[in-house]
Amino acid sequence: MSTERRAPLDRRRVADTALTLLNEVGLDGLTLRAIAKELDVKAPALYWHFKDKQALLDEMATEMYRRMLAGTPLDPADTWRELLRKTNHALRTSLLGYRDGAKVFSGSRFTGAVHAEQMEESLRLLTAAGFTLAQAVRAATTTYMFTLGFVIEQQGAEPLPGLRREGFDVDERARMLAAYPLTAAAGAEIFADYEQHYEEALGLVIAGIAAAYGVD
Repeated sequence: MSTERRAPLDRRRVADTALTLLNEVGLDGLTLRAIAKELDVKAPALYWHFKDKQALLDEMATEMYRRMLAGTPLDPADTWRELLRKTNHALRTSLLGYRDGAKVFSGSRFTGAVHAEQMEESLRLLTAAGFTLAQAVRAATTTYMFTLGFVIEQQGAEPLPGLRREGFDVDERARMLAAYPLTAAAGAEIFADYEQHYEEALGLVIAGIAAAYGVD
């Protein structure tokens, strides 16, 4: 009989296991049964901690955000533009660290106040820069939703960095659309060099916020 003691089962341990398994099976393959198998427990044991899969996704999103915060401390000396760039680049990097990471994050709610401190600091910096509270919220959420949508689309073509889904080959797309030369050529802008595309597009969003609200 084995005398090895297993770590106690709690929400954090289940979420950690689910995030590890996510990279192997993707969101569609992530079931409570599969997670329970990884933890060497029966599936009903997980229902003591999560009433359904969405509750688990909420905890996974919270853990993703917690890990992101640990690696991206804010600098009170940042300008509002630097703040939006820094926080959104950090979010994108975090989401790309998990297969279907953006889908897990989208629509989930944090299970605690893990986000409140950074949100408070961000809103304080934005309002100090001249935004009203409503404008600060719009600026922060607009860039956040842009980043989330961008990563969802990127991971739709590349589930993991370097792993491209069938049907998203740029050269093949160009051959299929040869009768539409501009559309064919656009594929290289849409489905390649995501880093440059994201950097430039985020800059456009931030420039639009500055122009719309008249804040330098």
